[in-house]
Amino acid sequence: MTLDLTVKIGNLLLKNPVMPASGCFGYGEEYAAFYDLSCLGAIVVTGTTAEPRPGNPPARLVETPGGMLNAIGLQNPGVEAACEKIRRLQPYKTPVIVNVAGNTVEEYLQVIKVLEREETVAAYEINISCPNVKAGGMAFGTEPGTAAKLVAALRPATSKTLIVKLSPNVTDIVAVAKAVETAGADAVSLINTLLGMAIDVEQRRPVLANLTGGLSGPAVKPVALRMVWQVSAAVNIPVIGMGGISNAEDAVSFLLAGASAVAIGAANFRNPTVCPEVIAGIKDYLLRHGFQSVREITGLARTEEEKRRRAK
Repeated sequence: MTLDLTVKIGNLLLKNPVMPASGCFGYGEEYAAFYDLSCLGAIVVTGTTAEPRPGNPPARLVETPGGMLNAIGLQNPGVEAACEKIRRLQPYKTPVIVNVAGNTVEEYLQVIKVLEREETVAAYEINISCPNVKAGGMAFGTEPGTAAKLVAALRPATSKTLIVKLSPNVTDIVAVAKAVETAGADAVSLINTLLGMAIDVEQRRPVLANLTGGLSGPAVKPVALRMVWQVSAAVNIPVIGMGGISNAEDAVSFLLAGASAVAIGAANFRNPTVCPEVIAGIKDYLLRHGFQSVREITGLARTEEEKRRRAK
């Protein structure tokens, strides 16, 4: 049986639904030593800002039960230097998605303006977990109106696929997703990390120098899965699911919940070949269950649940 793993995300046609999550893959250089990056559906590079950022002081990482906390602080070389690294990905002939961050709308626009010159860049993932300085430090993604205004300002700046990465640290993630869809987003990705902290009981102080950090890893999967289920049922644009995906079964669960594609984050640190393993595992799942296309299982768990409810 010939399997069709292709999925459409905005203007992008991906050869399969698996990609690394931003912040966990750098620019792919280290992972290229383990496998051919051309096998990926897309390559998502690290968060990029207008100017270089050194990131937060150490300690910036700490392991937790079932996951890890990070407070890297968007360390990156700035958009101009990032362009040089992104060009090196061109031989893989795989769509490159750049995670874009900033503290003001103008900073986001500045990054996109520079990246628009790069043929290798296929899409932007807009990080709306960044603090909006002009709104008193409130993250762009914590309020639907603020998120929508950012997306509306960015939409005219590019015809490339615009993906908005949603923060789970909100009261109603569905409201934010619907707001950015209305403002012009081509897709949403979720979830970003959950805010958490760790305390060293012997030193009697927080472990992270930043006090708090983002929780990722298997511990967040149930929360991420629930949010993907809710958001995919409420919007008419593709959803890229992420949060605690460590193997093919995890990835399939996100697809069944309504995600069109998945991104793998923290698992890359433990197992650098996790992405190609998940691609192979999705193929195996489709074959075992008689599906011909990965698109057949997107949202299938929701559909089956609706059928069961109607039958009652």
